[in-house]
Amino acid sequence: MWNKKSKERFRNEWKYLISTSEKELLEMRMRHILKKDPHAGENGYTIRSLYFEDYFNSAYEEKEAGILMRKKYRIRIYNYSDRSIKLERKKKFGSYIYKESAPLTKEEFYKILNGEYEFLLTSKYPLCREFYVECIGNVMRPRTIVDYERVPWIMDEGTVRITFDSDVRAAVGGYDIFDSTLPTLPVLEQGKTVMEVKFTEMLPQIVRNLLLPNAQEFTAVSKYVLCYEKSRYLHGFEYWNETQERKIL
Repeated sequence: MWNKKSKERFRNEWKYLISTSEKELLEMRMRHILKKDPHAGENGYTIRSLYFEDYFNSAYEEKEAGILMRKKYRIRIYNYSDRSIKLERKKKFGSYIYKESAPLTKEEFYKILNGEYEFLLTSKYPLCREFYVECIGNVMRPRTIVDYERVPWIMDEGTVRITFDSDVRAAVGGYDIFDSTLPTLPVLEQGKTVMEVKFTEMLPQIVRNLLLPNAQEFTAVSKYVLCYEKSRYLHGFEYWNETQERKIL
């Protein structure tokens, strides 16, 4: 999908909820066609993302309402390291996605965490300047930390990328993404893995044949939504209200 006006190039993104045994079977078949991402290492890597929400929790509410065009802001790191810190905006249009990113320093991350947004306004990156507007105008604030282990496979033809995300969990107790000791809450059923299939213009038939559609559950549930709901008790009085309703009934 190509947006001629803004020159944004959207990628296809398909999500599946699969079992551990299905993942192992798929990897056995994939290793003859795709290859492990050389940047990831044999066992993949840990991804930690701090997601932001505006005053109205728009990212979550629009997802739940099935709004076709929506966006999310996050700051992402790998293996709890400060070697690569990225502010990202993920736009979604149905099953199409478009990602933008801008690098941050560790000092800049802590400024954002402390509500010191002024540096964003003078950044050379448009995404940072637009994030400043969101933080000031729409009261964009940290909301949920999402952790998981990712094993990525790639194929140059069609820029195919297939990832397996396991041990998806919501980190609680703070928003310091560099604190590897934050307690976490698992959000997936035991033995389940999220598989994501991404490609730009076409998915080669040889890859389509690998997907075993009858053995997998195609899903629209996002890892962010799962972690948002898992950690919802930390924000507001919803848990208390639900408890009182049960007592009344």
